[in-house]
Amino acid sequence: MNYFTVSEPVRASFIEKRSEFICYLIPVKTSEEAVDFINSVRSEHHKAKHNVYAYILRNDNISRYSDDGEPQGTAGVPVLDVLKKRGLTDVCAVVTRYFGGILLGGGGLVRAYSHAVSIACDSAKIMNMCMCHRLKIKTDYGMYGKISHILPVFATITISSDVGSDVTLEILVLNEKLDALRKELTEITNGVVSVDDCGEMYQDFSSVAM
Repeated sequence: MNYFTVSEPVRASFIEKRSEFICYLIPVKTSEEAVDFINSVRSEHHKAKHNVYAYILRNDNISRYSDDGEPQGTAGVPVLDVLKKRGLTDVCAVVTRYFGGILLGGGGLVRAYSHAVSIACDSAKIMNMCMCHRLKIKTDYGMYGKISHILPVFATITISSDVGSDVTLEILVLNEKLDALRKELTEITNGVVSVDDCGEMYQDFSSVAM
C-alpha cells in the first residue's frame, strides 16, 4: 500500500490576536526521532508559553500528541486531526505559541492550532510513497527505442541508463504493473531482453502520471 509523507522540514507561522503560532513539520521514522525533534524545538523556544506537538508513525501504527499546558483537547488533538485528514504519516508537527496576552477561548485555540498545521502542510512537498520493484533491463541497442517508448505507459521511474552497443536500464515499476510490464517487454523484443528483479522498495511517485 502507498502512503503520504513530507519530503523535508517546513516552517510556517501566523499571528492571531497578538499570539504568534509557529508550526514545524518534519519527516520522521521513529518515536526517538520525533521526541528528539520535539525537544530541540522546546530548547529553541524555551521562552514560549506552549510547544504543542503531534506525530504519526507507520511502524506499529503509532500516534502521539500533547496539549503542553493548553486546555485539554484544544491543541494536540487538532494538530493530530489535521495530519490525519491530510493522510500524512511518518511526520511530526510541533506548534510553538508565544502568548500575546489575549485569551482565544477553546474554539479559538482549536482553529489557531489547526490553521498553523494546515499552512505548514500547504507549504510542504508531499510525497506519494509507493511499493515498487527495482528492475535491471539488459538488451541490445536495436531494442532501445521500443523499450524507452513503452516505459512511460507503465508509469516507471528511470534510475540509470547505460546506452552503448548494449543497453542497461535500471527502473522502478509499481507492484501492480510489474507483471504487465514484464510481459510487454518480452513481446516487443521477441524475448531478446533480460529483466532482473532487484527487490522491493518504497519510492516517491508523486511526479509520475499514473
